[in-house]
Order: sequence, then C-alpha cells, then structure tokens
Amino acid sequence: MLKTYNEIYLSARNALRQGGVEAYALEAKILVASAAGKTTGRLLRDLNLYTSEECALKTEEYVNRRLAGEPVAYITRSWEFYGLPMYVTSDVLIPRIDTEVLIDAAKDLLLGRKMNAKVLDLCCGSGCIACAVGHEFPATTVFAVDNSPSALQVCRKNIADNRMQNHIFTMQADALGFPPVSLNSFDLILCNPPYVPTEEIKTLDISVRNYEPLSALDGGEDGLKFYRAILKYWKSVLRPGGHIMFEVGEDQAQKVWNLMEKEGFFNMYTRTDTLHVERVVVGKLGNEF
Repeated sequence: MLKTYNEIYLSARNALRQGGVEAYALEAKILVASAAGKTTGRLLRDLNLYTSEECALKTEEYVNRRLAGEPVAYITRSWEFYGLPMYVTSDVLIPRIDTEVLIDAAKDLLLGRKMNAKVLDLCCGSGCIACAVGHEFPATTVFAVDNSPSALQVCRKNIADNRMQNHIFTMQADALGFPPVSLNSFDLILCNPPYVPTEEIKTLDISVRNYEPLSALDGGEDGLKFYRAILKYWKSVLRPGGHIMFEVGEDQAQKVWNLMEKEGFFNMYTRTDTLHVERVVVGKLGNEF
C-alpha cells in the first residue's frame, strides 16, 4: 500500500530516535528528502502527497545504514559548507563547521586588501575550502592540492558543480614532501591537514573511525607530522609577506604556533571556533603584503 511522505518520515524518525540518533528529526527529514530526490523544503511542502514504494524502500535502506553508524553525508552524498552544496564520498572527510573558521580568517585577511590573491588549499580533500574561498573572492586564483587521486576526483566535481573551473585548479602532490616546481608565489596557504594522533584514532566515534578516510585523519604519533613537513617544505611557495593558516586540533594551537615561529613566521594570532577552542593559527612570512 502506498504511503505519504509524512508517513515515511514519521517511520524514519521513530526508528532513528529508538536507535539513539540524537538529531533524529533532522536526519530523518534529510534521508527521506534524499530518497525522494527532493530538497528538504520541497519535501515539507509535499508531506501529504502519496509517493512510490521505491521511495519507501530507499528510505528504509538509508535508515538502516544510519543505524549501523554511517554518517548521513555519506548516505546522501551531499553536505553543506559555508552555504555551498558539497558532494562527498567516503574518499574525503565530511566538511565540518569548525573548518568554516578558516574561511572567516581568510576573509578577514583578504577583504579590501588582496581581493585577487593567489591561494593554495593544501590537503584539499573535498575542495570545500577552495570552493568557499573561490565563491567569496571570485577574483582569486585557487590551487587545490591533495595526494589522493580519489579525493581530487571529488574536489573536481565540487569545483564543477559550483561553476568555478575558471579560477580553481587541482593538482596532485604530497604535503609531506617538496612541492612541485610549477607551484610558487602564493599569497596565502590554507591547510586543514590530518592532525589526530595515531593512537587517538581508535577512540573516535564509530561514524568517524569506521567510515571517514583514516589517511585524512592520522597526523602521526603526536598529531603534528603534517605541520612540521608543510612548514619545512611548503613555506618556499609563499611570497614575501604571505600568510599561512592552519586548522588545528584541540590543545594543538600553541604547539603549532611554536613550530611556525621556529620556521620564521611572525605576527601570529589564533581564531576560535563556536566552542571557543583555538581552531586556526595564522602566521606571516616576510615583510610585504
């Protein structure tokens, strides 16, 4: 017997609630909308309409996957970052609101001063940072760099879906080694590297530990492996007066600050996230800009 969207939604909501999903109402709405091929707004308008058995079965499949621990973003293959729709797969981390602090810091630096900056998004993953900067500053040239071919495929799709191919470009390179000789003279490096200490990965929530790419999480024994390498090898691509901005883990800001000072960065400052955790560390190299 055919059901209305509302009946399917209520069933999904109850299953998620009973399964201990904290945001059960919101997640049920997102899952049903995705199964129906609708936006959540359109779903709300159509709640009293009858739908197909296929939609009901797909919603049931999605709910079961969520109850097994799979994040909603991977089930629906979509998420939002800084107001932009982002395509996500298990080849990339799910964009997080903490990372939006990095975009805020970049806007504060560039707005009215360097609107046409050349920007490097290192360890780009899904490309959410590159797309957000490209959207906020259409005159910038952004290079999105990652060592994972599959992550770069996701990144390229997001660049194309958000219609930014004319000023965002991708390149495969290893953040732990020397940059390609063709990359140079950036005004700004933005980087959200892997920063979880190896031993702490086993303590992460199952939705992260079992589904998100470990290579994008594992920051080595103390979580600082990528910061050391990037500061050692990649500061060479910064113009005099250029800036680097790192997202950091909780309790890592001072350690990254110290590493940056040792590599000649100054005018340091941090930015906090919504929980007042020091989430971004900024430093300047040289005297110009």
